[in-house]
Amino acid sequence: MSISFDNALGIHEKALGFRAQRAEVLASNIANADTPNYQARDLDFAAVLAEQSAKGARQSVGLQRTDSQHIAGEGIQLADPALRFRTPFHPSIDQNTVDIQQEQSNYAENAVQFQASFTLLNSKFKGLVSALRGE
Repeated sequence: MSISFDNALGIHEKALGFRAQRAEVLASNIANADTPNYQARDLDFAAVLAEQSAKGARQSVGLQRTDSQHIAGEGIQLADPALRFRTPFHPSIDQNTVDIQQEQSNYAENAVQFQASFTLLNSKFKGLVSALRGE
């Protein structure tokens, strides 16, 4: 019997990769806080999660109309989880949209969420190891 790591680890593996990617984007924003015309960017975890859920739903469960008044699900486009520009709270004279306090706050929050995903992933591996050992 083989072990499916996708089933065993769940979303935590992809969440860890996303958090690392977001840390790079936020660090880039902080590094360019004084660059004229620099547009702050961010990654949206909810959009990425929705896309992953939709991919899983399309693979295992299809949309089914149970009533003639239901709207058909064909052609629905989900939000693009790509890198997005952030809307500034306080526009600056040099057109830079980086708010250093917001970026530092987002970076710290992302670091906490990265650590939480890492801890959950670590506990999953510990559970797999103990299951393999028969403990």
